Amino acid sequence: MNALVTEPAAALIGEPTTDPFIIEAVGLTKVYGAQRALSDVTLRVPPGTIGLLGPNGAGKSTFIKCLLNLETPTSGSAKVLGRDIRARNRASREKVGYSPEQDCHIAGMAGCEYVTYCGQLSGMPFQVARQRTHEILDLVGMGQERYRPVDTYSTGMRQRVKLAQALVHDPEVVFLDEPTNGLDPSGREHILNLIGALWSDLGISVIMSSHLLRDIERVCDRVIIIANGRVVEHSSIEALKNRHKRIVELNPASEPERFCSVLEQAGLTVSRLSNGKLRVESASDSIEWMLELMRSHNLPPAEIVANPDALHEMFIKSLAAGHGNHT
Repeated sequence: MNALVTEPAAALIGEPTTDPFIIEAVGLTKVYGAQRALSDVTLRVPPGTIGLLGPNGAGKSTFIKCLLNLETPTSGSAKVLGRDIRARNRASREKVGYSPEQDCHIAGMAGCEYVTYCGQLSGMPFQVARQRTHEILDLVGMGQERYRPVDTYSTGMRQRVKLAQALVHDPEVVFLDEPTNGLDPSGREHILNLIGALWSDLGISVIMSSHLLRDIERVCDRVIIIANGRVVEHSSIEALKNRHKRIVELNPASEPERFCSVLEQAGLTVSRLSNGKLRVESASDSIEWMLELMRSHNLPPAEIVANPDALHEMFIKSLAAGHGNHT
């Protein structure tokens, strides 16, 4: 709070962001005693809807908190919206919204009072913050519940009010840490619809942290996969899917050795996966060639999966890495 009060209030609130990246990090590292929670993270992230995916304890929340300067990085540097997270911290926060994983309400305060107060903390005059609060609470689907104390809210309502306080000051980017935690299927669907509309309808970039692959696939166009504090993948979801565009996986009902022999005689490279399946790089987007090969050699039936999900594979690898020892 002291940095927000004492930093010179230059006319930065209306200053346009011209940087092509909303996040730039170079060697960002955070160490807690013997534990390296974040290790040498270097990346540049364009605007859009970005999923921060990884198992629990992977370093997702630490990464977000370092970018928001809620945690001081041990080493490295970063920019948010083209502004250094340390040198121009106030200017950066005025354009950034944050919904933490844990509840952050003030006991006894009604939902609309709480969101208004958060707007004021972001530099908005009281009257403007109050008017904007009701607009945002309408957007997130809060009715008369807004006049009740947040303490009495269900998990779904608390998630909505957290999203509202992150949006009340019209940010350019919002960081949402596990925004669907504790929600039932209908509540999850409602929140995901809201998150997806932030970029498509309002032009607000979203960094959404989650350990749920389905949530990331549902609303994000880009993904950063973190395991053991390291970025193991950063790409658009479309590019990840295209990596396996011409890969076929087979699970023969019997005679896997003969399958391998026939495929290799046809000039194809066959990989044996740990789950017993066979992986082959196809020469075509179709699997007709595979069916014809099976018919002509009288091969037994097989389950065939064309274009296996590269994002799912990367996530499984990150889960495996997450069960390793932290260094």
